Amino acid sequence: MDTMLAGRFHLDSKKFVVEDVPVPVPGPGEILIEVKAAGVCLSDVHLLDGSLVPLFATSDIITVGHEVSGEIHTLGPGLKRGLTVGTRVTLEAGKSCGQCAGCTRRRPCTQMRTAGIDYDGGWAQFTLAREDTLIPIPDHLPFDQAAIIPDAVSTPYAAVVTTAGVRPAQSVGVWGVGGVGAHNVRVARLAGAAPIIAVDPLPSARQRALAFGADYALDPAADDFADQIRAATGGRGLDFAFDCAGVPAVREQAASVLGLNGSLILVGITPQPLTVTEGLTFNYLSKQVRGHYGGTPESVAELVRLTAAGRLDLAPSITDHIPLADAADAVRRLENKIGDPIRLILVP
Repeated sequence: MDTMLAGRFHLDSKKFVVEDVPVPVPGPGEILIEVKAAGVCLSDVHLLDGSLVPLFATSDIITVGHEVSGEIHTLGPGLKRGLTVGTRVTLEAGKSCGQCAGCTRRRPCTQMRTAGIDYDGGWAQFTLAREDTLIPIPDHLPFDQAAIIPDAVSTPYAAVVTTAGVRPAQSVGVWGVGGVGAHNVRVARLAGAAPIIAVDPLPSARQRALAFGADYALDPAADDFADQIRAATGGRGLDFAFDCAGVPAVREQAASVLGLNGSLILVGITPQPLTVTEGLTFNYLSKQVRGHYGGTPESVAELVRLTAAGRLDLAPSITDHIPLADAADAVRRLENKIGDPIRLILVP
């Protein structure tokens, strides 16, 4: 096969097209992956609508997709890990740049590249991956579930475990119970948070949050919203509020119901400026705002182990399977919340 189908975003014209392109050839340290499943994320929607601008784009045309699983198809030269053809893998959603001061000193990278945004991702029949970004998956873990671990699950996992450091019995609020927020609820439950309060304007999303482990599911437009938060937390307010929606109004509301030393964790992304209008009480209660972006390499590997061991069942997160050729329709469905999807999966 010399060519393959790929979902390509043209940065100059802002056009998304599923088209035939040459099958890439792995270079030194690279591996060609035959894609079996690729998730459709709200970040993909933001890329295509222009609200998410690549910071480190390597080309004027990018193959979209950062949630990818598949099988090793072809090995490039100079590999070090002993991976073999046919190995089932999921791909980390990004890679270190290898050039910044952090990378040259073997420290965390300060200019992480994101797959499907800064370089070619996995909305394609085949994709290239640097060998250090591959995580082998067991035979009993389905490709669709493995594909969404990077980002849909690893982003809230890292937000809860690393950025927030949630401990058992701490109170957590999750605003926006979509693809990321639904998993934020599940991970908070895994971490022992109590109570867990989901906040979403959609009744169906609130119902889903309860099924996923939330103790309460609230409508943010309720007149007595703040009173409900106080009642659920015994008057203390929230220890952590996770904004998974990336909406300025959400951040204002979430910050206002934080308790003493409470932290607002910004998980959802938005080009809108961050503002905090709360005055003296923000200082008096020593509240904090923490930015968060994506997962960590460790989080993907840990989640593969947790899922394989049955600690997380990701089957309920898969809303539908859609042919790669219909990727534009999948984007439309997610953008307009048709069917209230958690994760739509593209299948080449």
